[in-house]
Amino acid sequence: MQNFTTKIVNMMKEEGLYASQGGPIILSQIENEYGNIQKAFGTAGSQYVEWAAKMAVGLNTGVPWVMCKQPDAPDPVINTCNGMRCGETFTGPNSPNKPAMWTENWTSFYQVYGGVPYIRSAEDIAFHVTLFVARNGSFVNYYMYHGGTNFGRTSSAYMITGYYDQAPLDEYGLFRQPKWGHLKELHAAIKSCSTTLLQGVQRNFSLGELQEGYVFEEENGKCAAFLINNDKGNTVTVQFNNSSYKLLPKSISILPDCQNVAFNTAHLNTTSNRRIITSRQNFSSVDDWKQFQDVIPNFDDTSLRSDSLLEQMNTTKDKSDYLWYTLRLENNLSCNDPILHVQSSAHVAYAFVNNTYIGGEHGNHDVKSFTLELPITLNERTNNISILSGMVGLPDSGAFLEKRFAGLNNVELQCSEQESLNLNNSTWGYQVGLLGEQLKVYTEQNSTDIKWTQLGNITIDEVTLTWYKTTFDTPKGDDPIALDLSSMAKGEAWVNGQSIGRYWILFLDSKGNPSQSLYHVPRSFLKDSENSLVLLDEGGGNPLDISLNTVSVTDLQDNFSKLPFPTYT
Repeated sequence: MQNFTTKIVNMMKEEGLYASQGGPIILSQIENEYGNIQKAFGTAGSQYVEWAAKMAVGLNTGVPWVMCKQPDAPDPVINTCNGMRCGETFTGPNSPNKPAMWTENWTSFYQVYGGVPYIRSAEDIAFHVTLFVARNGSFVNYYMYHGGTNFGRTSSAYMITGYYDQAPLDEYGLFRQPKWGHLKELHAAIKSCSTTLLQGVQRNFSLGELQEGYVFEEENGKCAAFLINNDKGNTVTVQFNNSSYKLLPKSISILPDCQNVAFNTAHLNTTSNRRIITSRQNFSSVDDWKQFQDVIPNFDDTSLRSDSLLEQMNTTKDKSDYLWYTLRLENNLSCNDPILHVQSSAHVAYAFVNNTYIGGEHGNHDVKSFTLELPITLNERTNNISILSGMVGLPDSGAFLEKRFAGLNNVELQCSEQESLNLNNSTWGYQVGLLGEQLKVYTEQNSTDIKWTQLGNITIDEVTLTWYKTTFDTPKGDDPIALDLSSMAKGEAWVNGQSIGRYWILFLDSKGNPSQSLYHVPRSFLKDSENSLVLLDEGGGNPLDISLNTVSVTDLQDNFSKLPFPTYT
């Protein structure tokens, strides 16, 4: 860790990027929310915090260091707050020489497959930012201000590919109104009195049972005031400086001169907007598609062997989401009505007996394991059992991550009248990844060497592990581009050899909808024409209903009838 941190700091110094060198970097962070797991490590955890702080400060950047959510951050490292309500929850700096800083103001929250978007209102964000500043907060950093995309396999466990799409600037960089406009007005109001906030003396006073005020006064007489109404249900009128001020429910008014209201957190001047999805191309022609069928490996196809069930992450080394567990089973057993019982700590598993799919199951973000119980039919002689175990991102946080177990942790053959046969200590054969991944069929160079066939019949409700390939031209203009994959099942998509992320359409949220169906294709990934699109679908998807779209936004007051066949989401 010290080698890595030193390397990064030296890279910044070589470019003269720290403020102490005349550059733009005013702050550095060491560690992140270690306080959440520190207790699990006992005394060693506290010793590590001391070591990390001393190591960082010793690099002499000339700018302050912070530790987020670390109440015991050693001097001179600054302890900071992360969350949505730091004006209410932050206990403050652990030393009078440190400023109050909010390093992560969550404008939304990450979304997982099976979950719905977290919608945080512009009014709520503005209220808590203003409250934090009123209570001597000197720094607010938004997480996130601009949404993004977890391209490739970079998202963590069960997280969707889109990230913080509800931020003031969405995943595509478009305004999310009224959030963006409301915060812009808030920032302008705070900036207009920033000198008074920095140089004035703060005092707090009551304005009512659920109302209070904060005033910052300079020696020259200038002052700024924050009038707060904590009543969620009622508009109230308060008296301040011999004047009456009406405060909306759960709101704060900013008076940069202690007289005139420049901003109220609950009063929106910005018009809401909505996203417009405009279809630019469909892929409904069978002749435009080709497919490649992946192979289900049997025990004899594998070279990696073990007399136990291997842990998945240590075996794949994150080279693939997939690990095949294969077993050769001689049917010299007396077993009536056999049931294959599989317990898994991965995210999804599919079982095949003698190359025939027999069933699958998956977990979710909150339940860390799941079970398959599948009736099977065995041949009289040799049988091949192949189980594909899949991860949808690596674990994202927690103590002792290196001890986390993923993959299959128990496999049994249960019989109706006999004792179960435990297969854990049988000789298992393993294959990391799918054949298509090994051949890199998603790259233009390797794709030409693969024996692709014309699109065949689409098999619904069965895992087929099929790769699909087609081409498309780039839509004109500058609007962001997205693929609508709502007709697919689960897998990953590549454009011109670059992965635009995982998709999991079949994992529906509580409202019966996919957690994500639109997938961002950056224009920087594209050529003017003949762009390649390759999809791996684990089974059940229909590529003929995929569409290529452009994304834009409009004010609600606009005339929708002028738009070309839009869909509003």
